[in-house]
Amino acid sequence: MSLAKDMNLPKGLNKQKVLQIYEQMLMVRLIDERVWAMNRQGKVPIAASCQGHEAAQLGSLAASQYLGDCFFFTYYRDLALKFGTGLNEKDIMLSYLGRNGDPYSNGRQFPLQGADLSRNVIQLSNVVAAGMPQAVGYALASKIKREPTVSLSFFGDGASSQGECHEAMNFAGIHKLPIVFVCENNHYAISVPQNLQMTVSEVSERAPGYGLSAISIDGSDFFQVYESMLEAIALARRNVPVLVEMNVERIMPHTSDDDHSRYRDQSEITNMRDRDPLTKLEQWITSHKLTTESEIATITASCKQRVNLATEYAESAPEPEASSLYDNLFSK
Repeated sequence: MSLAKDMNLPKGLNKQKVLQIYEQMLMVRLIDERVWAMNRQGKVPIAASCQGHEAAQLGSLAASQYLGDCFFFTYYRDLALKFGTGLNEKDIMLSYLGRNGDPYSNGRQFPLQGADLSRNVIQLSNVVAAGMPQAVGYALASKIKREPTVSLSFFGDGASSQGECHEAMNFAGIHKLPIVFVCENNHYAISVPQNLQMTVSEVSERAPGYGLSAISIDGSDFFQVYESMLEAIALARRNVPVLVEMNVERIMPHTSDDDHSRYRDQSEITNMRDRDPLTKLEQWITSHKLTTESEIATITASCKQRVNLATEYAESAPEPEASSLYDNLFSK
């Protein structure tokens, strides 16, 4: 259910929390735009934008934080989720610039790739779908140890065509594991549209074949995401694995090395802005008078200043010492 028509906020949400989510979403958008611009300046080697995916990620996170005891297996487009767990803008910029102090790999890997165990986040690889079997393994361990933890495995529609995805879902269904598979379906596997990837109209149609519960929603609607994930996590905690398909728009090209105008009509690129989750949440906030346009302008100015300061901080940070190249590779 979308809550755009009333103010009956679901359990776990209040006006202050919604405004906090909006500010996080705005911060992520500004960071994403800054990183993209710095790539064009030759300062950031590659970027995979999350623009259009923010509500899917922050809605999932908000639900998991309310219910507690969740562990996240992310993929390369999950900047909003990582930021929402507490990773700050300075850490993010350090990682994108490959500078000393990058909290994930100290400048050794793709930006924000590695592990952030203090925040229950792992992204071990950029290989498509590679994290899904690990997420299932974590869920199996949680069940064996009788811990309440639910694993959340995030992936794109392209990953759903990989063998690892089928193996992970099949295993989870057989063993009735506490896991939620979250498909951020932007309907493109790089340049390949969904209708050339699969014959089903929705990824969630595959769930019954694995013994999973299925939910398919508008991933650009923060409130719909939040409510659906409350349901999904509660099911998974009862050892009912779930596949949640979140239909979103990939507003930017696949990565900074891609040109989506070569395979998408200009009208499609223009019209998908109508499903921009940031715009939709802002319109909901203003229409329900949670704040004023003047206050939103103040929030925006503050967020821009934070991004500017984080950029300056990261650009002035040193690169990792060459002598540290082999740190954390071998046990002593």
